[in-house]
Amino acid sequence: MIIRLFYAFVFFLGATPFSLAQENEVKNDSMVKVKQAEMEVKAMQEKIDQAEKEAKKAQKDAKKAEKAQKKLEKEAKKLADLKDDVSDKKKEIAKGERKINKLQEDMEVDKIKGRLSPNDIDKINKKIEKEKLNLVREKEKLRKLERELQKN
Repeated sequence: MIIRLFYAFVFFLGATPFSLAQENEVKNDSMVKVKQAEMEVKAMQEKIDQAEKEAKKAQKDAKKAEKAQKKLEKEAKKLADLKDDVSDKKKEIAKGERKINKLQEDMEVDKIKGRLSPNDIDKINKKIEKEKLNLVREKEKLRKLERELQKN
């Protein structure tokens, strides 16, 4: 019986340091795990921050691309409008030239037939001069439009 007590006592004394050592290891393991978890959280947070930065950059790039696209569409529309304006001016000039020619032809025919008085001739000549002046203005506008069209 004493031997059993002695063995129990020795076992108890021998087991105590191991149990304390296990508690320290458990504490150290838990501290290590907590530190590792903190490091993982920091690493994850850095990845999240980096992903957010990349997302913001991508969003900015998308906005820039959209803005550039709108600018190109606006330029294309402006160019198409310029082409239409040039076409319209050419039509107006042709119409003015036809009107001048018609007035001159009618005046010549009426002169030959003797239907016009000198006052009527002066009135028709003033109309012709006015149309020629308008024609010169329209040609100048056309020249400016064509110059602007060539710039683009």
